[in-house]
Amino acid sequence: MRSVEKPLILIVDDTTKNIQVLGNMLRNKGYNISVATSGKEALTSVEVKSPDLILLDIQMPEMDGFEVCKILKSNPDTKDIPVLFLTAVTDPEKLVHGFELGAVDYITKPFKPTELYARVATHLEIKISRDKLLKLYNK
Repeated sequence: MRSVEKPLILIVDDTTKNIQVLGNMLRNKGYNISVATSGKEALTSVEVKSPDLILLDIQMPEMDGFEVCKILKSNPDTKDIPVLFLTAVTDPEKLVHGFELGAVDYITKPFKPTELYARVATHLEIKISRDKLLKLYNK
């Protein structure tokens, strides 16, 4: 985790309006934002600069969020990045499938600001704490 920089959140969604809304909300809370409009673009983006958290749309053309999450979690370099699914899906089986693939949480569309902020802050805090513990343990 970056010690000086603000946390970097990657937003992955094929709908430009969702990216704009989320990006503005999170920037206003002091987060750095990067964006990807497809699963393939997201995978390329994490190779260039690893985010602290990923907000990942499930329903995208070509490569859905489940496939992207599966690829991220199978890579040792990206497996520890928390993934929160963005979804209009409310089917419990699909949500559970996301958790089985390694996602840590989900945020439903339309976005509720207080819920978004709470979930993002919670998972960033968990990641920061985990990173600190690993650093102490590996010394």
